[in-house]
Amino acid sequence: MKFQAITGKQGIGSEVQDATYVEAARWGKYRGWRYVLGLVVILFAWLVVGTGAGVLVAFALSGQPDYSVLGPFGKFLFIMAGFAFFLVGVLIAVTLIHRRHPRTLVTARERIDWRRVGQGFVAWFVPVCLIGGLGQYLLYPDTFSFNSDLASFALFVPLALVLIAIQTTTEELFFRGYIVQGVSMIWSNRIFLAIASAVIFTLPHLANPEAISGGWLTVFFNYFLVPGLLWTVVSLIDGTTELAIGVHFANNIGGILLINAPGTAVTTPALFTVSEFRATYAALSVLVIVPIFLAIAYKVFKRDKASEPVSQRDRKGCR
Repeated sequence: MKFQAITGKQGIGSEVQDATYVEAARWGKYRGWRYVLGLVVILFAWLVVGTGAGVLVAFALSGQPDYSVLGPFGKFLFIMAGFAFFLVGVLIAVTLIHRRHPRTLVTARERIDWRRVGQGFVAWFVPVCLIGGLGQYLLYPDTFSFNSDLASFALFVPLALVLIAIQTTTEELFFRGYIVQGVSMIWSNRIFLAIASAVIFTLPHLANPEAISGGWLTVFFNYFLVPGLLWTVVSLIDGTTELAIGVHFANNIGGILLINAPGTAVTTPALFTVSEFRATYAALSVLVIVPIFLAIAYKVFKRDKASEPVSQRDRKGCR
């Protein structure tokens, strides 16, 4: 199946305005039942097939289909195994059900701006390391322990980077991409899109151990506000999910590779481990990290013409 995106006009004598990725929801085939069917396909691939893949990983590593008997590395693989199938579900929904290019979940332009993805990574990674990492160490140095098995850590890093990239990109394509596009078929108001996406993003994370132990503070700050609301807002501002893809990747690298805490959703052999998850500090640090992130993303890394969405000729849709 070939997809083509070309700058141009739609119709006779009608100028096409610059499109955002949200407007791409009406490209290809976009009738409401297609979004419902696409959602069913994605959820089946993620929750059913993906869960089955995790069980197979547990059985292969321990001889038992039981998450609890696995070590940190096994638990990491158990959780990450399903995201490849999650991604396949998203791609099937967009290409076969909606008949449009998967790139339209990211941008309405002909190419993804990987420079903007990198800017998102840096803009989030720097304040998270300084505030979330170094700041926590200065306040609670006794809770930190260093992973002395550097050989195992070195082997873990490349695998973790690949799996984290699949996980975070898939979540962005789904929550910030497909969900926002689907909800826009109901109402394209930006406030509505941002809140709806944040709520839907928060729901599956409510079962995370840190959400249960941290209570409403963790749920609101670490899931609804960031990343649910903030990352959707910057995507709507940018007109692409490029920035959010980089931010999400940076965020999860910090929590999976650099500083990990027991009892969190993903327990890993990270470089540093803290003895307990401090929900209050995590929530308050977000209030400091967010404005620094915005300053870096929009003042240090100013968007140029390459970061702006351009018009496309293939936007003409079929219901």
